[in-house]
Amino acid sequence: MSEQLEGNCLVAQSGGPTSVINASLAGVVTEALNHECIEEIYGGLNGVLGILNEQIIDLAAESQQNIRGLRYTPGAALGTCRYKLKKQSDFDRVLQVFEAHNIRYFFYAGGNDSQDTADKIAKLAQERGYDLRVIGIPKTIDNDLVTTDHTPGYGSVIKYIATTVKEIAADNAAMGQHDLVQIIEVMGRSAGWIAAGAALAKRRDEPNAAPHLIYLPEVAFSQEKFISDVQHVLQKEKYCVVVVGEGLVDADGNYVSTDSAGADAFGHSQLGGAGEYLRGLVEEGLQVKARSVKLGMAQRAAVHCSSQADNDEAFMAGQAAVKAAIDGESDKMVTLLRGESDGYTCETGLAPLSEIANGVKKLPESWINEDGVSMNYNFYKYALPLIEGEVQVPYENGVPNLVSLRAEKIERKLGAHSFE
Repeated sequence: MSEQLEGNCLVAQSGGPTSVINASLAGVVTEALNHECIEEIYGGLNGVLGILNEQIIDLAAESQQNIRGLRYTPGAALGTCRYKLKKQSDFDRVLQVFEAHNIRYFFYAGGNDSQDTADKIAKLAQERGYDLRVIGIPKTIDNDLVTTDHTPGYGSVIKYIATTVKEIAADNAAMGQHDLVQIIEVMGRSAGWIAAGAALAKRRDEPNAAPHLIYLPEVAFSQEKFISDVQHVLQKEKYCVVVVGEGLVDADGNYVSTDSAGADAFGHSQLGGAGEYLRGLVEEGLQVKARSVKLGMAQRAAVHCSSQADNDEAFMAGQAAVKAAIDGESDKMVTLLRGESDGYTCETGLAPLSEIANGVKKLPESWINEDGVSMNYNFYKYALPLIEGEVQVPYENGVPNLVSLRAEKIERKLGAHSFE
């Protein structure tokens, strides 16, 4: 074991929330309380943006009931951001805040871009000779982080997607007369992990059940094949359920649809509209009823339909981050490692932040059937264990009783930061 650093820890959250990101936060706080070398447990509000603004709260002042309640509360309890550290003065400011508050352990929960930010902060601290241990905590519903078998948040989102597809299909079955097409657009950016998860709505012995067609960013989209696929389904079934990933691309690699909002702070296109695009093709090409639904934020916030396995692993990832830092590790991200036995097991590992930053893990082509619109046994074997179990959410007056942090702010020690 490496020599322990005496000082405070800071945890922050970044990027799009998930239904289990707060379980990782609970894991960090729970584990940090076990180590005397961690004197204070702080939370940064709104990711690196809150750190730059020196908006820090005392997590040790939160009640244990609140910390436990984080495990069934969606969203990001600390607040989040998509702010990109742009200038040297931004990075300098982060270290100034850390020095002012004796931060020696920094835990950052987020996806690709967040791990890149954590990596840069860790390298700067090393260059400046400031003793700091930085550990990333994986988080993304997109499941596209490299080096980890899967990411916290993914199991819950595909559990919700599969459930929603199954429920919508029951509605469509009552209405369709070989003339109804239901299109469901899901998130996932340039990877098809989430769209593929819709396949779990049907058992492998139900080949004709919904979803009938799944369109993935990994498979180049053809308008002609799409119309033919839908027509073929409607010849046999009363209705056709189509699931499409928001990052669907054509043969030239261009998105079939993007949001008019443009790009985010990291230069990523704002995706959305693939479902409406397909609806237009159906109505024009087949002259049948077509409906489009974009699940949007609901799919990543649906704690009432989240996976207990996912929740447990998110909590475990938070604990593992603290343990790794205490043991002297830094510049690493916690990874989830699948056991090699027949029964599903999962443990944590570590991977260098530099290997994760800005990489994208695609859905393996070998898991997609030759038709390009359905998944094979390999995907089912991979995904089914991730959706097991139901999180027990307490209800009050008929709705979920979620928690909010007291968010007791600590005193600022620096002046305001200039963002110019």
